[in-house]
Amino acid sequence: MKNSINSQLGIIKRGCTELLLESELEIKLAKDRPLRIKAGFDPTAPDLHLGHTVLINKLKQLQDLGHHILFLIGDFTGMIGDPTGKNATRPPLTREQVSQNAQSYTTQVFKILDPNKTEVVFNSSWMDSLNAADMIKLAATHTVARMLERDDFDKRYRNNQPIAIHEFLYPLVQGYDSVALKADLELGGTDQKFNLLMGRELQKHYGQSPQCILTMPLLEGLDGVNKMSKSLNNYIGITDSPKEIFGKIMSVSDQLMWRYLELLSFESMENINQWRLEVEQGRNPRDIKVQFAQEIVTRFYSPKDADEALSDFETRFKHGVLPEDIAEITIAIHEKDILLVQLLKLANLTASTSESMRMINQGGVKLNEQKVTDKNIKLSQGETVVLQVGKRKFARILIQ
Repeated sequence: MKNSINSQLGIIKRGCTELLLESELEIKLAKDRPLRIKAGFDPTAPDLHLGHTVLINKLKQLQDLGHHILFLIGDFTGMIGDPTGKNATRPPLTREQVSQNAQSYTTQVFKILDPNKTEVVFNSSWMDSLNAADMIKLAATHTVARMLERDDFDKRYRNNQPIAIHEFLYPLVQGYDSVALKADLELGGTDQKFNLLMGRELQKHYGQSPQCILTMPLLEGLDGVNKMSKSLNNYIGITDSPKEIFGKIMSVSDQLMWRYLELLSFESMENINQWRLEVEQGRNPRDIKVQFAQEIVTRFYSPKDADEALSDFETRFKHGVLPEDIAEITIAIHEKDILLVQLLKLANLTASTSESMRMINQGGVKLNEQKVTDKNIKLSQGETVVLQVGKRKFARILIQ
């Protein structure tokens, strides 16, 4: 290993929420061998967003330090269904669904990780070989009382909401994965802490040195409040177009930008801290945001795409030019006319009519390139209009 223990710990702890136990990790690092570092991903959704990449970025940093990355696709656990954070039993996926999503996952993560230095493993490789007696022995390692220590199980139990027996198997199987892989360190989100600790306990039970645990925060979405999520439409997808990625990053608040830089950028913290100082001394934070947006677009596409996205952004927002690839939508209405606030919602330019009204009040809606100030504007059947909401949402709409 080329880096000193202190240097490695600084990189490992960057942006993390918790490291358990740091003293144990120091001992492992002192052996001067590549650590076996595990991160598990249940292929429940095939499209990744930047929130998912917080963990994958940390794997990349550890990979660059020379450690052995075990990218675990939880195809077996995916068929159980992760109950973490759920207030109801989660329907399991079929093996076919899991297989399709797993393929999409690996294609996307190799935009960050080096495929030649990453070992992709599937936990069905060892879990399919366990028989019923083996599973019963695994289940016997922990009590129901211990399982109910987990926050989401405890809440459901107290609220008389059902907890299926198979849901108790999920943390046990995730923990057993660490035994099968002889993991030295496991990474996960803060919501996975119980499952990560299960891996430590099971390794002790099976006579192995217990893994250390590194938890990473859940990234806020574009709204700066809620966790990044497709369902909340506050996400930046890594398969979004270069122009979309660039525009969405530029819409991030100046304050949230620093958190994104710490968790998502591969720039050193020394550089980031220097930029923060420069902004405090009067530098425009937009300059930093542009550099960050170009870094992210380059990571998932190319430097050429990043330059084109910057050029498009400057043309569109500095000079007020409509994008060439504006979406064209046909919306059928039942009456002769429709309120603009309702049309904005139907065109998915806003999430609700109340958001439409709020955006109009804030001066964020344009009709045919003219700012809208009247919330009661109506549009008629047969009209074709160009609507803009904020800086990034456009649509040419035919009303029928």
